[in-house]
Amino acid sequence: MTGVLTPDVCVIGGGSAGLVVASGAAQLGLDVVLIERAEMGGDWLNFGCVPSKALIAAAKAAEAQRRGAVFGIAPVEPRVDFAKVMDHVAGVIAAIAPNDSVERFEKLGVRVLKEEARFVGRTELQAGVHRIRSKRIVLATGSRPTAPPIPGLADVPYFTNETVFANRTLPAHLIVIGGGPIGMEMAQAHRRLGSRVTVLEAFDFLAKDDPELSTIVIGRMRAEGINLRNHVKIARAEKAASGIAVLLEDGERLEGSHLLVAAGRAPVIENLGLDMAGVAYTKRGITVDGALRTSNRNVWAIGDCNGLYAFTHMAGYEASLFIRGALFRAPARLDPAIVPWATYTDPELAQVGLGEGEARKRHGEAIRVLRWKMAENDRAQTERETDGLVKVITDPRGRVLGATIVGPHAGELIQPWCLALSKRLKIAAMAGFVPPYPTRGEASKRAAGSYFTTALFGPRTRGLVRFLARLPVW
Repeated sequence: MTGVLTPDVCVIGGGSAGLVVASGAAQLGLDVVLIERAEMGGDWLNFGCVPSKALIAAAKAAEAQRRGAVFGIAPVEPRVDFAKVMDHVAGVIAAIAPNDSVERFEKLGVRVLKEEARFVGRTELQAGVHRIRSKRIVLATGSRPTAPPIPGLADVPYFTNETVFANRTLPAHLIVIGGGPIGMEMAQAHRRLGSRVTVLEAFDFLAKDDPELSTIVIGRMRAEGINLRNHVKIARAEKAASGIAVLLEDGERLEGSHLLVAAGRAPVIENLGLDMAGVAYTKRGITVDGALRTSNRNVWAIGDCNGLYAFTHMAGYEASLFIRGALFRAPARLDPAIVPWATYTDPELAQVGLGEGEARKRHGEAIRVLRWKMAENDRAQTERETDGLVKVITDPRGRVLGATIVGPHAGELIQPWCLALSKRLKIAAMAGFVPPYPTRGEASKRAAGSYFTTALFGPRTRGLVRFLARLPVW
């Protein structure tokens, strides 16, 4: 024992959520202890958003060489040095890592303990030789990939998002189990870099997204030669001469060189001693209220470990709610209506708020559905990227309920709609702004403007304008 530490705030977990709390609290002048047993930066920096988007960027560069003919540029099959591609991925991580390093946080005044922590009381933790007591303990332990209960899977080598970015050999045939965002992003990236790719999904691809828009992504991926198989059941996995084999329940046998399992995540909450602290939890995560407080009033759970939203940006948002509520004692409750997400396939797919199906369940058939095709956007035409759509849902009075966009840069284009949801804007606000020309953002304005088309150009308005035209000019 080296004595008892009594910080104002103790944070467990050095990923996105924990780092935001630690840096914010320290810069506000509080005494902060941050406990992280593994890599600083957590999943998003080392195994998630950062390396995956770096790999996707390399794959997009390769694909651009194949698609020059439409611009009068002779297409070529790119020569891919996969080891150098992975050097690029590692270089991106290394460039960002100093922002999340122990050294940076220590300069901010945070005491960083590279230990595993567990509760030994309601407000007391043990981390290595350190005993910590704090009135404000923040759990930000994240999540980890899980594997489905497929017979034989434990006996074959397979990647998860935690190991695939360490691979330096291009898979000859990558089989992906899981057709969610991670599986689909990695499938397209590897295909564009030269692998054969098969994706196996028990249900629907990109099932959490609007099917009208996800169908566009799925169609592009199939056109690029990815073998997409949904509604399949896997009987077992086993080793094969080529590497691995996946046997389907209908008797079909698929052989590949490598296997990626991207079929779910689970919160990292074991070995924390939550029962000792009186912190309630389920297999989905730590139970929290709208202010992200647990059943122990001195403990908060933010980020993936609470099982609410497994997105890096939501981890940061939840961290800001802790700072606002617990440190400034201001009203701070999580608003599920403003949650955005994006899948970084090509084309990208992004959503905020309600999709059409959920909106109809909650608000009935009176909702308005507005659409504007990217094929009717001039910038999209100039770049020959016209597969896409802006789709907006409003209530009968014009309040924006949600928006979904599919197309290049959808993750950027969704952001004005995120503002609309967070500020409770009506569709008139989105129809009234002036975007520069030519930009893809015009598609959002045109979609919003279509809300008024019938009323603006209908018989009553036309009659009014004809009457006003007869009056003297003023």
